[in-house]
Amino acid sequence: MSALDPTDRNILRLLRLDARMPTARIAEEVGLSASSCLRRIKLMEHGGVIRGYTALLDHSAREAAMAVIINITLERQTEDYLNRFETAVRRHPEIQECYLMTGGSDYLLRVEVENAAEFERIHTEILSTLPGVLRIHSSFSIRNVLATRRRAK
Repeated sequence: MSALDPTDRNILRLLRLDARMPTARIAEEVGLSASSCLRRIKLMEHGGVIRGYTALLDHSAREAAMAVIINITLERQTEDYLNRFETAVRRHPEIQECYLMTGGSDYLLRVEVENAAEFERIHTEILSTLPGVLRIHSSFSIRNVLATRRRAK
């Protein structure tokens, strides 16, 4: 897919706010016909710009979950250490996100837990057994500010 133009970026902005927004409404907001807008969306899907759609859950609708942000420092930053660590992380669905980082730590992970006991289990059974880990630093979130923003009507 070629570079995104301002109209494509505007379509993506609207889809980020509400992926279920009708194509006709998106088209109206970006100044296209519905068919042209749908064609652009399909091109971005097929080109890998849009990798999928997801549901954002309201944590108040289920038991209170806390996000835990975990900084991992490896013993070494060799390709072998990075590959072994990343392969092991992929085996654990409890780890929702994993980013290779620059700066003070090598990886940033995110997990969601119901309580401190659940995090202790994840820390003991998963995080501390990942290959090559030198240091684990965890921070518990208070709330996700962006998940609570309301889209403009």
